[in-house]
Amino acid sequence: MEKELSNITIKKASEMLESDEITSVELTKHYLERIKKYNPKINAYICILDELALKQAEESDNRRIKNQELGIMDGIPITIKDNMAMEGTITTTGSKMLENFIVPYDATVIKKIKEAGAVILGKTNMDEFAMGSSTETSHFGPTKNPWDLERVPGGSSGGSAAAVAADLCVAALGSDTGGSIRQPASLCGIIGLKPTYGTVSRYGLLAMASSLDQIGPMTKTAEDAETLLRVIAGSDELDSTSSKSEFLISKQTPNTKLQNLKLGIPKEYFAEGLDEDVKKNIEGSIETLKKQGAEIIDISLPNAKYALPCYYIIMFVEVASNLARYDGIKYGYSTNDNSQQTNNNLMETYINSRSEGFGEEVKRRIMLGTYASSAGYVDKFYAKAQKVRALVKKDFDEAFKKCDFILGPVSPTTAFKLGEKTDDPLTMYLSDIYTIAINLAGVPAMSIPAGLSNNLPVGLQIIGPQFSDAKMLELAKLIEKVRGDFKSASLS
Repeated sequence: MEKELSNITIKKASEMLESDEITSVELTKHYLERIKKYNPKINAYICILDELALKQAEESDNRRIKNQELGIMDGIPITIKDNMAMEGTITTTGSKMLENFIVPYDATVIKKIKEAGAVILGKTNMDEFAMGSSTETSHFGPTKNPWDLERVPGGSSGGSAAAVAADLCVAALGSDTGGSIRQPASLCGIIGLKPTYGTVSRYGLLAMASSLDQIGPMTKTAEDAETLLRVIAGSDELDSTSSKSEFLISKQTPNTKLQNLKLGIPKEYFAEGLDEDVKKNIEGSIETLKKQGAEIIDISLPNAKYALPCYYIIMFVEVASNLARYDGIKYGYSTNDNSQQTNNNLMETYINSRSEGFGEEVKRRIMLGTYASSAGYVDKFYAKAQKVRALVKKDFDEAFKKCDFILGPVSPTTAFKLGEKTDDPLTMYLSDIYTIAINLAGVPAMSIPAGLSNNLPVGLQIIGPQFSDAKMLELAKLIEKVRGDFKSASLS
């Protein structure tokens, strides 16, 4: 049975459950046993919800026995990044500030996942408040890459990526502010999709940078990503930024053929800084698509060089605003409850609670954001960054007049060693150099495995126009057919 369940997809699990080859309880126990065996090695999970998962699995099996209506993911075990509110469970965002915070409500995506009948195995590790590119800033310790336990899985959704890559779940949800789904997906050799901004409700996602954050699927195949996106997509009256259009992943397969597609290759994404082996893998994938009939077009994104500073200014300011609520009074960590020292006034309580509750990277970003948005500097930095953001979006609008999709690398390197970049924040920030512009523009993008370099995964990034998510997934499926079957990391 262990071999039969190895690396099963949402589609395969659904077929097995439908044909009574296995029950949801048996499938859930299989994953809980793998988590118990392998999670101590990679630290992908912060919280394992074994009792809840088995209860949900039993309920799914009972629905099948009674021939009741089933959701499209009924009985399938998945996992959730630990920055999404889930009623009655601890939601930490990887931070000491919220290490004991029990949420009283469900995020919209969690509600939809439950309605679809999915079994939730647990909450995965992440960079603290989603701030990082390696899952090393987590209060609960770093996650390790299943392909090489001495390397990072990427971040901030590194726990979700590692869980999928190590086959500790069928699929997972992550969140992406500047590449936090796509970059760890690339480094762990899985599919990671950042939908068009507004496609998925952010209600219940503990905010990092509200104009950039987006929840998305992390899976073993593009078809699985499509299924999971179909579950969580849709407008939400609880999120004013969710799209009010009738966008929904169609159950009908769009008539997408490689011979009908124009694929743009931005020269800026293949300049200095891109690892030579990564470059060869990406160029090899592009050449394969060209041989299959796709038209390859050279394009330019002239403002790409400004995307990195633009992104970090806007993100820092939004971080400083969103994290102001954590003051040691309303909820979360409080120095009054956890420290021997006496706070003489309210201001000391604020200062000591935030100093003790937040990690170094979070405090760094709060300080920089406060500075960039302060009187005398807001026009000099933040206002200019917003103008540059408009130029970055314009680049993509102009590019998509010439091509259907843009292809390029996800990360400039494969997974780097644990501790390699922790002492140099600027070098760490460069890990997202090819992903952040997508969040600034609000367009969809995804990472799809493109091969191996020194036995480490390389991801190919597909970028599409706004609300082209369904068509982009069809392209990913076509690439998968050319690429071959999913390859997972071996933890044996």
